[in-house]
Amino acid sequence: MSELKYKRVLLKLSGESLMGNQSFGIDPTVLEHFADEVKAVKEMGVEIAVVIGGGNIFRGMAGAAKGMDRVQADYMGMLATVINSMALQDALERKGVFTRLMTAIKMEQIAEPFIRRRAIRHLEKGRVVIFGAGTGNPYFTTDTAAVLRAVEIEADAIFKGTRVDGIYDSDPEKNPAALKFPYISYNDVIQKNLRVMDLTAITLCQDNSLPIVVFNMNEAGNLKRILHGDNIGSVVSLPV
Repeated sequence: MSELKYKRVLLKLSGESLMGNQSFGIDPTVLEHFADEVKAVKEMGVEIAVVIGGGNIFRGMAGAAKGMDRVQADYMGMLATVINSMALQDALERKGVFTRLMTAIKMEQIAEPFIRRRAIRHLEKGRVVIFGAGTGNPYFTTDTAAVLRAVEIEADAIFKGTRVDGIYDSDPEKNPAALKFPYISYNDVIQKNLRVMDLTAITLCQDNSLPIVVFNMNEAGNLKRILHGDNIGSVVSLPV
């Protein structure tokens, strides 16, 4: 087996990705695919944590835009991420993968409260750790929550699984001539307004020198290939 490029990572998935071709909810086929990908890298000896958004169920900003109180809407969005996290936990455990679900909002009947040292210990013991309920605070996205958790657990990188194979200067699904950036700096992402993650998440990565790897999660085996060092997707980091 080749040496692993990253030994501890946090995988960020959008809630929308769980919909598949549906307009709402969780597509069981997509859920099984994600679980298979996580299991495969877990079996390589990688310590992996996961954060999933809740946009397939409820998005706080969208609710606020329609007149709902923003704080109330954001808390609803946090609870949506817990539903998705529970679904992934179930899919992984049905495949024989040991997991722990930790949430920023206490709900002891279904999850452990997030405690940094305990989360790291779970990873060291070979468990997949799923972080739900964002940061536990309104006005913060799951992108920011994912970066915060990645920094807290001392991850080597944060992986953002998308449906495109990296970062482009425009939408490659709409513009066939879109230019891909195999490597790009945090500052360039911000200045070019590439929307890899929200501004808070990008600057938090920059302040902590945490690389962001953006790749196509829908293609089977991509996660393993990146961990083996293959040049797949795009990497955001400090200038070399």
